[in-house]
Amino acid sequence: MRLAVLVSGNGTNLQSIIDAIRERYIPKVEISFVVSSNSDAYALKRAEENGLRTVVVAKKELVSVLKPIFERVDLVVLAGFLWIIPDELLKIKPIINVHPSLLPLFGGKGMYGARVSGAIIASGMRISGPTVHLVTNDIDGGPIIMQKCMEVRDDDTPESLLERTHPLEHQILVEAIKQMSEKKYKIVGKRVIFP
Repeated sequence: MRLAVLVSGNGTNLQSIIDAIRERYIPKVEISFVVSSNSDAYALKRAEENGLRTVVVAKKELVSVLKPIFERVDLVVLAGFLWIIPDELLKIKPIINVHPSLLPLFGGKGMYGARVSGAIIASGMRISGPTVHLVTNDIDGGPIIMQKCMEVRDDDTPESLLERTHPLEHQILVEAIKQMSEKKYKIVGKRVIFP
């Protein structure tokens, strides 16, 4: 399975995929492209250090740059990519995204990073955790592939909760890629089912 991994920042989710491939946890997977919305993203350095092809895309070129990339891969992974994928790109190949809340809670336009964890804390929720889902034109509303729960501590700040969520994001993102590379799946309502 060939991946295009789309990033905007530090690239810790990208690194978790690189490590899982190197350790042969997902042996049938290779990263064909790393695409960044930010030319200064540390994720690009991670990609280059691992010999991966990198592309920096401007917002006005999103469709023209991403369409041929999407056509050359089997799965697109949004790993901290902050821009909305235009509708015309959504049907080319499956696209998955990792989000730092238990969707459908605390998702939608403008909900990313510490904004999400801050909203979780403000709500009084006692549990949280990341979600991997299929991307549709309903922002953060696509069928759910995988989730993992964790405690929201009484002394959590938006930053500490987000930081503690990251390792779980890495786990379930890699696991979702593994599941999608090994098995056929079907969508039943708002869930992705692996037979």
